Amino acid sequence: MRFELIDQVTEQTPDRIAAVKNVTRAEEYLQDHFPGFPILPGVMMLETLVQAASTLIKGRDDDPGRPMVVAEVRKVTYAAMVKPGQTLAVEVGLKKVEDGEFSFEGVGKVEGREAVKGKFRLRPLSE
Repeated sequence: MRFELIDQVTEQTPDRIAAVKNVTRAEEYLQDHFPGFPILPGVMMLETLVQAASTLIKGRDDDPGRPMVVAEVRKVTYAAMVKPGQTLAVEVGLKKVEDGEFSFEGVGKVEGREAVKGKFRLRPLSE
């Protein structure tokens, strides 16, 4: 099973990506989060940022050619709920590549309001 949250990449440069996640009632995890008041879980907002970052790395000269995993997450804040029918628009910027790890800053917005923001590092999955 592929677990893809990015519905569309809207812009991409070598060091920045913008993408969208359209939230629909059909997503199974919304049935339990929360019954009668479904919202996109915070961890799924963060995962959307991570998936955008992984997409950004693919095809770069320094792409390790292996799946990426989260090495560190810092300073994550949540400021707005994302409900079915809304779109989470994310922007992720590559800040540094060091020792095979990629450092990013990302933000996700819903209807122009910041919903999630944070810094994180990805590293290639060990063989």
